[in-house]
Amino acid sequence: MSDYDVIVFGGGAPGEHCAGALAARGLRVAVVERELVGGECSYWACIPSKSLLRPGEAVQGARNVGASAQVDVQAALAWRDYMVSNYSDAGQARWLASRGIDLLRGTGRLAGTGVVEVDGVRHTAEHIVVATGSDPIVPPVPGLRELEGVWGTREATSMKAIPRRLLVLGGGAAGVELAQVVRRLGGEAVVVEGADRVMPREAAPLGQALGEALRQDGIELVLGKHAAAARREGDEYVLQLDDGTELRGDKLLVATGRRPRVEGIGLETVGVEAKPHGIGVDEYLRAGERLWAIGDVTGIWPLTHVGEYEGDVVAANIAGEARPANYEAVPRVTYTDPQAAAVGAAEAAYSATARVSEVPKTATYTHAYAESNGFMTLLSDGERLTGAYALGPEAGEWLQQATLAIRAHVPVKVLDDTIQPFPSFSGIYGTAVKTLLMAIADMPLPAGPMDAQMANMSK
Repeated sequence: MSDYDVIVFGGGAPGEHCAGALAARGLRVAVVERELVGGECSYWACIPSKSLLRPGEAVQGARNVGASAQVDVQAALAWRDYMVSNYSDAGQARWLASRGIDLLRGTGRLAGTGVVEVDGVRHTAEHIVVATGSDPIVPPVPGLRELEGVWGTREATSMKAIPRRLLVLGGGAAGVELAQVVRRLGGEAVVVEGADRVMPREAAPLGQALGEALRQDGIELVLGKHAAAARREGDEYVLQLDDGTELRGDKLLVATGRRPRVEGIGLETVGVEAKPHGIGVDEYLRAGERLWAIGDVTGIWPLTHVGEYEGDVVAANIAGEARPANYEAVPRVTYTDPQAAAVGAAEAAYSATARVSEVPKTATYTHAYAESNGFMTLLSDGERLTGAYALGPEAGEWLQQATLAIRAHVPVKVLDDTIQPFPSFSGIYGTAVKTLLMAIADMPLPAGPMDAQMANMSK
C-alpha cells in the first residue's frame, strides 16, 4: 500500500490549493516543499508587490479629490512584512495540518512512477502532482550575470529601503508594477523594454495607454531598445543600450520573465521529457502514468489564479471525474494605478471601445477621471464576447463581468439587456456593448466553412 493517495510536489499557491481540494475529497495527501509553503506568490511576488503598490495608490487617490496625504515609507514596508507573515509559513503549515495534509519539508525529486524522494527519503503515492513552479530568467546581456547585488523580483519586493533611482530591465507586469512602487514611495524609476510598448504580450492599445499613464506618473520609459552591456561603477549600475546611450541607477532590477522549473526534478525517472515551454500535459492536465502537472511548470499560463484553477481540475480528475481545463477566459491584471486588465482573445472580427472619460459621472470619484486615457475594448465573433481589455481604476474588478460572459458564452444582446449600477465604472459596459452591437449590425458576419460550402454549391 502506498504511503499516500497523492503527493503534491511543490507547496506554492497552486500546489497548496490542489492539496486542499484533494483532502476535501477524503484523500490522504502530502505536500513536498523546499522553501516556504505558499511559494513565490505569497512571499516574493503577488502579495508583497500589491501591498507595496497600495499606499502610493491611496495617497494619489486622496490628492485627486483635494485631500492631502503622504506615504509613511517605513510603515508601508512594515505593512508589507505583515502581509507576508514576516516571511514565516507557520500559518500555512497549520492550515495544512488542520486538513490532515502532511508537510514533507526538503528538496524533492521524482524517483519513478508514484515515488518522490525528499532529501533522500522515499515516499510513495498512487498519484503525483508536479507543481514545482518557475525560476527567473536572466538574459545573456554581457556583464549582467557577473554583477553582484542585482535585484530579481524577490529582492525588489523585499526591499528594506527605497532606491534613489531604479533601473528596470523588462516592461512586463512585474517590471512596471515595481517601477511604480519605487516612484510613488519617493524614488526614480526607468523601465527598459525591447518592444515598442510596455506589456508587449497584450493588445497594443493597452500597452500604449498604460505607458502614457506611467509617464504621467513620472516613470521614464525607454522603449524599442535593448541592453547591450551591464557594469558597475562605484555605487552605480550602468546599463549600456544598443544605441550607445547609458542609463545609471543605484539599483538594477531584472524582470525579464520566468521559465518552468524542470531541471533536476527527476522527470527522466518517469519517462517524461520537458518541452521547451515546460511539462507537456493533456486537456485533463495529465503528464504521464499517475502523473499530473499544474501551475507555472506547465508553461501554459504562469498566473497564480490559473495554477489554483488547475489544482481544482486535477483534484477532480484524480477523484474520478473527467474535467478538462478550459482556458478561453483567462483574466490577466497588472496592478498599477491605473490597472491594465485583459481576458480572452486579443483580436476578433468585431470590436468596440468606450472611454472611461465618457462614463456618466466618473467625476463623482475624481475630476481626474474626466481626463483619463482609460478605456475598455470589447471583442466579439458577432454573437458573443470573445475577449476584452481595459485600462482604468480597478479594471481587474469590472472586467470580471466580461470574464464571466466569455466563459458562459453570454450573447452580446443579453449584455445589452443587463442593468449596470450607477454611477460606477462598470457603467462603461452600457456604451461599449451598444457600440459593439452597432459594429456588428453594420458589417456582415465573417463567412464560416458552411457559408463557403453553400456558395460553392450555388455556382
